Amino acid sequence: MAFTLTIDCGGGGIKGSVLDEAGTMRAQPLRVPTPYPLPPDLFVKTLVELGERLPTADRVTVGMPGMLRHGVVVATPHYVTRSGPRTKVDPELVDAWHGFDARTALAEAFGLPTLVLNDAEVHGAGVVAGTGCELILTLGTGLGCALFDGGQLAPHLEMSQAPVRWGMSYDTYIGEHERRRLGDALWSRRVRNVVEGLRPVFLWDRIYLGGGNSRLITPTQLARMGDDVVVVPNTAGIVGGVRAWTLRAGGGR
Repeated sequence: MAFTLTIDCGGGGIKGSVLDEAGTMRAQPLRVPTPYPLPPDLFVKTLVELGERLPTADRVTVGMPGMLRHGVVVATPHYVTRSGPRTKVDPELVDAWHGFDARTALAEAFGLPTLVLNDAEVHGAGVVAGTGCELILTLGTGLGCALFDGGQLAPHLEMSQAPVRWGMSYDTYIGEHERRRLGDALWSRRVRNVVEGLRPVFLWDRIYLGGGNSRLITPTQLARMGDDVVVVPNTAGIVGGVRAWTLRAGGGR
């Protein structure tokens, strides 16, 4: 039986656990705050130290925010800032992260086969049914997005950086900062507006709302979204680390 170390990297925290082939956790998830500033070498060091506190694994799955292609970082929104989300961007960190081969660096550091995907893609791997067009939106520090067609992972779209209203990106419009400012009721209305705005764009069969803040959507707004909208637990970001390897084989990731 192969065991998978799965690490879910967010803007505010990094958590991980080890799972068996059925997706059952062998240990309670461990979480550490995301350190800032965060150059790639500290990122690798933080993940390795977290993994050392967990049971032995045979392979590693890492989900992290941003645009990645074949395990190489094209851009990441939070880790290029000086003190965390919504703080000033450091140009040196932008240069350090752009083109960083995260998959190779982590595989060498762990000494294990390693898969590195966008965090919403790993989250989606843990919940998709594998039939039809399925969209996953993760609600946390910002917005994560992943699209699946018949269980196959589509090329990543960094929806979080697209403008939505009043000059704000989706990341800002329904991110954690705005949720705290507005309160859950008004923020939930924004989430519903985003879902309804994206519906004619994707014409999904199902949409899953995950991430740490999905549980805060009010029942009233959730009921108005329709039966094709499903709220899923945040643990999918870890559980999906096992199924992500199957997606890799099918989708050429």
